Amino acid sequence: MTPNSRFFHTTHRSSQSFTWGDLIAVVLIVVSLYVGARLAFDAPTVISGPDISLSPSNLPWYAVLSVGRMTAAYALSMLFTLIYGHLAAYHRRAEQLLIPLLDVLQSVPILSFLPVVLLSLSAVFPEAIAAELASIVLIFTSQVWNLTFAWYQSLVTIPKELREASLIFRLNSWIKFKNLELPFGMISLVWNSMMSWAGGWFFLMAAEIFTVGSLDFRLPGLGAYLHEAANQSDYAAIGWGLGALILTVIILDQLVWRPLIAWSDRFKVEMVENDNPPTSWFYNLISNGRIANWLSKRILSPISQFIDRVMLRQFPMPLEPPTGRKSHLWSLIALTTIFSLGVLYALYRAGQMLIMIPFGQWTQIWIGALITLLRVTIAMTIALAWTVPLGVAIGTNQRLAAFLQPIVQVTASIPATALFPVILLFVVNLSGGLNLAAVILMLMGTQWYLLFNVIAGASAIPQDLKYTAQLMQLTPWQRWRILILPAIFPYLITGAITASGGAWNASIVAEYQNFGGKALSVMGIGSLIAHATAFGNYPLLLAATLTMVLVVVLINRLLWKRLYLLAEEKFRME
Repeated sequence: MTPNSRFFHTTHRSSQSFTWGDLIAVVLIVVSLYVGARLAFDAPTVISGPDISLSPSNLPWYAVLSVGRMTAAYALSMLFTLIYGHLAAYHRRAEQLLIPLLDVLQSVPILSFLPVVLLSLSAVFPEAIAAELASIVLIFTSQVWNLTFAWYQSLVTIPKELREASLIFRLNSWIKFKNLELPFGMISLVWNSMMSWAGGWFFLMAAEIFTVGSLDFRLPGLGAYLHEAANQSDYAAIGWGLGALILTVIILDQLVWRPLIAWSDRFKVEMVENDNPPTSWFYNLISNGRIANWLSKRILSPISQFIDRVMLRQFPMPLEPPTGRKSHLWSLIALTTIFSLGVLYALYRAGQMLIMIPFGQWTQIWIGALITLLRVTIAMTIALAWTVPLGVAIGTNQRLAAFLQPIVQVTASIPATALFPVILLFVVNLSGGLNLAAVILMLMGTQWYLLFNVIAGASAIPQDLKYTAQLMQLTPWQRWRILILPAIFPYLITGAITASGGAWNASIVAEYQNFGGKALSVMGIGSLIAHATAFGNYPLLLAATLTMVLVVVLINRLLWKRLYLLAEEKFRME
């Protein structure tokens, strides 16, 4: 065992850079994009959104609407995460498709896919319902990927002795989920949930004010309020809107996230109790109150016991290996054939759409992808340089965390898209100002994924390992090399994968902006996607989106997947 893995156990897991799962995942995305684009042609020709009032008295109602959309998207994200991550972690054949598909899905640029989602939904549902569903879908796609990767990473890094204990006690799938898997992944899920909400706030403005040509899909909410205030250059309204957003984030932090952090500390895998555990005044108030104890005893406990009984009947304790059930082979073959024919037809029509792109434009797309890749690399490098030391400091020092964590949560939740016009105002006249502004906005859409995952990794370091490092009288550098970096490495890679996808998504906003009544853009694939969206050029939108997906998948397969496997094999804490 190498010095870097002194506290960590080594396992082995096969890896391939590319599999059939990658190809199937890309094909499914191509088909989905084509179907959405085809439905978009049948969308109404005129759609007008509601008027957005800038009166401060409307802000409480707008805040309720925005939080409601965020909550609906988060509930959908958590349901998707728990099911998808479990299938990928425990079913090897499913993993060969699901993990590549997850790589592809998190790399699909959200803002390029939104017009397809909006127009296709508006062709099927009434305008108001379509706009609400599309906004929830957009926020969902900004929340779900880091949660799913974090859950999957937690499941595949459960210590071997805990897995063996679950086998010895013959825990069924529900009891194992409730008493082993969910507690082990709780710290990572809580911190990534905070990151998911911060990412949701980042895209809230885009979700509530989206327009495609003459089609206006505005929705009342904090994002639409801030956008309308910026359009009218009403600085007082911008201040009121940002104030309402910050107040909402602070309330959520104090009433939801801080109590969850304090509660989740009980699930840390350690043999020595933390000297300075995280605290929450609201959690202490609720947990010590008579009403909470009565609700827990009279309502929550009976409900939990009822669910346990139902799940035990549905999934009995395993006494012997399952024998399997006889499948309806012919029905499966028929369904597979119909689905395959549909996929082949959609691929054929998508190919026809892509053929419409001239060769010169394909060259422009790939050059733009390389330029955007350079900006993503710069943004990721800057983000890593400051998030790792700060995240470790917050995650290992609860006094510092009590002070800085609310500030970080509020700062991460302020949508960079609302501040970007101010940034442009300062840098637009500088040499290379637009390129600098693009990197800044991509950094603002990237850094928080890394920071929150590093905090989660540092928070999960067992106290007994910290004491061991002190007894060994390690120097600061040895402590980082032997304990801290190996401990946070799986979390860091999880954050880097989603941060990379976030940077590519942010490029669509960063490389193409309407400022001062005119369009400002720099060369890059994000700029091409934004341009195609603005002018309804669906063949270019499809081509540029697929190119971005392919580039991100290549990076994930060649770089992040290998680092992910290294984290799983070498730095599992046991």
